[in-house]
Amino acid sequence: MARIWRFVKKEAVLCIAAMCAVLTMFLVPPDGGYPGYIDLRVLCLLLCLMAVVAGFRSCGAFQWLACQLLSWGGRGRGLAVTLVLLPFFSAMLVTNDVALLTFVPFTLLLLETLDCREAAIPLLVLQTIAANLGSMATPVGNPQNLFLYAAYSLSAGEFFSVMLPLTAISLVCLTAASLPVLPKELAVPELAPAVIRNAKRLALYGILFLLCLLTVFRVLPYGILTVLVLAAVAAVEPKLLKTLDYGLLATFVCFFIVSGNLGRVEAVRAFLQALLERSTLLTATLTSQVISNVPAAVLLSGFTDNWRPLLEGVNIGGLGTPVASLASLITLKLYLRWPGAKPGRYLAVFTLANLAGLAVLLAAAYFL
Repeated sequence: MARIWRFVKKEAVLCIAAMCAVLTMFLVPPDGGYPGYIDLRVLCLLLCLMAVVAGFRSCGAFQWLACQLLSWGGRGRGLAVTLVLLPFFSAMLVTNDVALLTFVPFTLLLLETLDCREAAIPLLVLQTIAANLGSMATPVGNPQNLFLYAAYSLSAGEFFSVMLPLTAISLVCLTAASLPVLPKELAVPELAPAVIRNAKRLALYGILFLLCLLTVFRVLPYGILTVLVLAAVAAVEPKLLKTLDYGLLATFVCFFIVSGNLGRVEAVRAFLQALLERSTLLTATLTSQVISNVPAAVLLSGFTDNWRPLLEGVNIGGLGTPVASLASLITLKLYLRWPGAKPGRYLAVFTLANLAGLAVLLAAAYFL
């Protein structure tokens, strides 16, 4: 029982998704239509991206990048901006959750060194928002973008024309918000130099990442990519294959089953279509607040062809509640492990900042 409880605590989202999938099976008993629910292309791309990003981390690429950028950050305000924009730009390529897993512990350690513990809450909140908003800029920045890009067969031009204006607005707002977080005259200490642990292996992972991008943009078939990535990782660093988040892949399978089954229930289909016809943007944003933006994207995509406001809604909807984007829970978990953490104050600042960002970007989406 203890082992089961540990698994439930570790994979809470997967367990909830599995329960929902089982419940919908009572509405639509398993039949020959179930295999059609599963988007194998998305699952293979997620698996390959996770493997490549794990390879980058094992080579020390992210710590090296952080030290390089911080060396340009100057003092005080420049350092705050740098710390916030690190997850913003890195999330565009390595996903929002990986960006936060990499830079939040680094930031907490740096703040202790600088004796600026009081800046931890505003800085971590801004980093979390930055990772969620930076990740919306590319199809590989987060799982919902990867799914919608494939589900609607979007072109690169279609995707970037929608998301880049919102990303630019986010960049300006985050830069302005981060300026007053640290004292202006704060001196940055000498940082221990970070080194790339295996340059040849890093080059291999770089090539594999480019192949992932070619597959996202439908130049390379996903089956070939999957074989190449798994074979390469198994050959040079097989232990990485044990560390991948297979729970995320299983969660996606459960979401596909829930979405597919609900789509075959006429009452549910009519209700969701009525909401989407009123406002796809608001429906996607509000749904994300309750079930998070990844399952919201999977669920709602089965009821509308209006991909543009759906894409905007599930990305903007990553702001708001702590569960709106599951990456936000990563920062909260890491902060609560920090000595002297103040969860009540953190959640208050998190909520206010997220609601402000949500209001700005919703207004921008309507205007654009």
